Amino acid sequence: MNYMPGTASLIDDIDKKHLVLLRDGRTLIGFLRSIDQFANLVFHQTVERIHVGKKFGDIPRGIFIVRGESVVLLGEIDMDKPCDTVLQQVSIEEILEEQRLQQQAKQETEKAKVTALKDRGLSIPKADNLDEYRRHFCSIFLRYTRLPSSMLNRGLFWRWGEECVVYR
Repeated sequence: MNYMPGTASLIDDIDKKHLVLLRDGRTLIGFLRSIDQFANLVFHQTVERIHVGKKFGDIPRGIFIVRGESVVLLGEIDMDKPCDTVLQQVSIEEILEEQRLQQQAKQETEKAKVTALKDRGLSIPKADNLDEYRRHFCSIFLRYTRLPSSMLNRGLFWRWGEECVVYR
């Protein structure tokens, strides 16, 4: 078996069933139909599998295009291996309700953590306050550091008023 670098190694996996775990936590199962040099993937007969506890549900999605940078894990599913799972498959409505309840419980737990930290005099920045923290950090960073103009010209740092964007 010859090793091929990069996404070319996936050519042998076309037309096989795969499981994909995405950065946002979703799990997709489908037949890999196409790839490109950026590892963008096209799946056919795709289902989105939702796991909650010992239950799972499959939501049919059809043809699904996945951006390469959002893939965390890609693995071939062995169709010949017998399924020996302890998970119970349930209807779409039931799994979506279970997922909603799980997310609601997670939010309540998070609120309790934030309240406990506030009682101790600590705070966690909320998502809507992150821009404010970023602007504050960038203004301090630019105030106390000297950046060569070449770095600014190359787009590594950009300053506009009191805000800066740091490109990775």
